[in-house]
Amino acid sequence: MTINIGISSCVIGEKVRFDGGHKHNKFVEKVLSPYFNYIPICPEVGSGMSVPRPTIRLISNEERIALVDSKDSTLDYTDSMLNFAKQTANHLKTAELCGYIVCANSPSCGMERVKVYSKNNATKNGVGLYTGVLMEQMPWLPVEEDGRLNDPILKENFITRVFCLNDLYQSMEGEPTAGKIVAFHSRYKYTLMSHSTAGYKELGRLVAKIAEYDIDEFFTLYRTQLMQTMSIRATRKNNTNVLMHLQGYFKKELDSPQKQALAQLIQEYNQGILPLLSPITLIKHYLSLHNNDYLKQQSFLDPYPQELRLRYGL
Repeated sequence: MTINIGISSCVIGEKVRFDGGHKHNKFVEKVLSPYFNYIPICPEVGSGMSVPRPTIRLISNEERIALVDSKDSTLDYTDSMLNFAKQTANHLKTAELCGYIVCANSPSCGMERVKVYSKNNATKNGVGLYTGVLMEQMPWLPVEEDGRLNDPILKENFITRVFCLNDLYQSMEGEPTAGKIVAFHSRYKYTLMSHSTAGYKELGRLVAKIAEYDIDEFFTLYRTQLMQTMSIRATRKNNTNVLMHLQGYFKKELDSPQKQALAQLIQEYNQGILPLLSPITLIKHYLSLHNNDYLKQQSFLDPYPQELRLRYGL
């Protein structure tokens, strides 16, 4: 199984940047590539620019944010970029895309803190023109910058969202039904709680009203709210709360020393002494000894392949 992921072409080593170079990312190529089917897109080349090419930048005037030549602002690429972005987003909507990795700081691809120039100064509060359209047209899509994948927490959150969205698509088998959505939501109870208790409750209220909706409309609404909740980074406090809930499932099966061992691991995780992996490993061990089908299906225990080793630093 490979997961469809959009990516800025330069991030996987294609020489499409303005200077004919690339921004090859080793983590993207070496670690993630066995799991992801990359769909490389360079919006600057795609919208008609050459390689190499003059540099471009975003400028702000009273009317709009424009994409122009850095030295000659009369060379305006705004409309061609917006048209390419809209056409590409419409195409990607049909591809069950599960995430997108964009090139940081780019006036076309940057996700945040992109320089926007005005007459008097430059502020780093912009979004690349292409990526802005992408996120507007596909608000459920996990989007992350290549540079931010160096941060263990941001990296884990992005990959968790990617595998969650892929799981949603796989669970629907091309045809959403109320039963499939309810079953999926049940498996993600504790994952959602770890990201946002309020978001989990809101989604629960939505799922309770599923019979009131056209199923395709409901799926679209659920997908967006699900991914918005998942985009909230899980906290140590929320994870500790989830671990204590999971601990409760074993209160009749474990003897006193076993209960104490798990309680101590949870406490030491909460204090920042141990990584999240430690109490989860013991919970999975107890689960292998005392079967519980409901717990075994919880995505919180295995949100992505263990080989990615993402919980070691959490």
